[in-house]
Amino acid sequence: MRILLAEDDQQLATSLADFLRKHGFAVDTSGDGIDAEFLGTSEPYDLMVLDLGLPGKNGLQVLRQWRDAGVVAPVLILTARGAWHEKVEGFRAGADD
Repeated sequence: MRILLAEDDQQLATSLADFLRKHGFAVDTSGDGIDAEFLGTSEPYDLMVLDLGLPGKNGLQVLRQWRDAGVVAPVLILTARGAWHEKVEGFRAGADD
């Protein structure tokens, strides 16, 4: 299974990517929204894990671009934000969880 991990916190991204790789997943990482958008639309991922607070382009913008481009891979939102309206915005933009 191939996963895109879009997370700007380098320590968190490294820890998650290492954990997933140890469990047999192929993981590509991106630290900003511009690269994440490009990778998500140009590479075939089975799953994408997306931080909302990415520099360059925020996660909701990236997610909307992926969905507008026809990307159907499941997207999991990873964020420290806890406001209910932000969760709703994520689902409306096309997040799966």
